[in-house]
Amino acid sequence: MALSLSPEQRSMRARLAAHAMHAKHDSKRVSQPARDARWQKYIDQVRTATPGLSDEEVLRRAEHLRKAEMCRLALASSRARARNAAEE
Repeated sequence: MALSLSPEQRSMRARLAAHAMHAKHDSKRVSQPARDARWQKYIDQVRTATPGLSDEEVLRRAEHLRKAEMCRLALASSRARARNAAEE
């Protein structure tokens, strides 16, 4: 029978596996397929929303979508840190 792990133990096991993987492999090479796929989603989103744009304009707008997503993530992180600080 498999041993049940607590959420903290699962997190520790995942961190251990990630550290072991990064010790063996180049991090940029490992994550490149995910970065490529995400970039393609930005491009597809622009092309779906505004068909007929030049490739140059699609890339420009996709870059703005990427930057907007990074800003949203930074804002969410900032809010979470402020919430955590208020709880302490």
